Amino acid sequence: MPTWRRRLGRSARGVGFGVVGLLVLEYLVLPQLAGARESLHLLARVNVAYLLGGVALEGGAIVCYAELTRSLLPKESRPHLFDVLRMNMTTLAVSHLVPGGTAAGTSLGYRLLTTNGVPGPDAGFALATQGIGSAVVLNVLLWIGLLVSIPTRGFNPVYLTAAIVGAVLLAFFGALIFLLTRGEDRAASILRAIACKIPLLDEAKVEQVLRRLAARLDELAADRRLLRRAVLWALANWALDAASLWVFVAAFGYRILPDGLIVAFGLANVLAAIPLTPGGLGVVEAVLTSSLVGFGAPRGVAILGVISYRLVNFWLPIPLGGLGYVSLQYDKSVDRRRAAAELRRLAQEARQEVGTASEAGSDDPIKSTKLSQ
Repeated sequence: MPTWRRRLGRSARGVGFGVVGLLVLEYLVLPQLAGARESLHLLARVNVAYLLGGVALEGGAIVCYAELTRSLLPKESRPHLFDVLRMNMTTLAVSHLVPGGTAAGTSLGYRLLTTNGVPGPDAGFALATQGIGSAVVLNVLLWIGLLVSIPTRGFNPVYLTAAIVGAVLLAFFGALIFLLTRGEDRAASILRAIACKIPLLDEAKVEQVLRRLAARLDELAADRRLLRRAVLWALANWALDAASLWVFVAAFGYRILPDGLIVAFGLANVLAAIPLTPGGLGVVEAVLTSSLVGFGAPRGVAILGVISYRLVNFWLPIPLGGLGYVSLQYDKSVDRRRAAAELRRLAQEARQEVGTASEAGSDDPIKSTKLSQ
């Protein structure tokens, strides 16, 4: 493709994202901020203990997601929990900074895992499986909430939109899994044909990675214990995240019923999968606020509760992810320095042993004669 076309394509995408961002800002974010200014009097009676509880629950959700990542990695190459936490925070920060940031975050996560000793196919499998599994669990939770909520609270058109988005995602994931597990040879031939036309791609390596992913999927399906553990970690992640939202709203004086919480939370996160803004910024806030108000929360309470929740859920991971990335790079530099120091020590010991052997040989006339011969 000519350079001018690539530049034109990038410019068009940039303009498109800019227009979408302005529309979200104009019609979704600014009205919420205006409502927040009218609700500032609620800050005088906020429950600080609840706010701290919400932060703790969100931290627990992040830890559960890190355990989900670790559960999908082989034991022999599985990093420590603290390392995976820092990797996940780094990828989360990237996904919150650019539109469609999930792809960029996943790419960075893959690089961080492989540079920390995880084989490439295993890293790709873990990242893909945790994304798919997490999305499936979220959609199941949303549909359960809808089944409970619709008969008692009525139908809302937003429900249909979220259900369609969720169904499309699940259909795509299902087709991908079926292709990898039941149509592996067909998928391999398709990818080889594509890879051979792309510079710098080795079709043999692409096929090797595909077959490794298919084998890992078969192992996951056969290992019911591993599958159950992964599902439980994904469920715990979403449950603690939703509980964090509930506590932040309760901190301002309203306790939403469980069905309303699940529907509002599920709607916002399913619609956030549409890559309009980074991390669903603006979309999540608007959907959560309007849904919570629809389920009976006072508008001011809903706005301040959602803003507090998103400060921890969306904004806090950005600086923490930056710190996590810096610390990972520092650890690698320390490991390299330690390895270099260890090599220097071993080399010094080897030289000393050679020197000692030479001195011993020179002191022994017989050995000296043999050496000279």
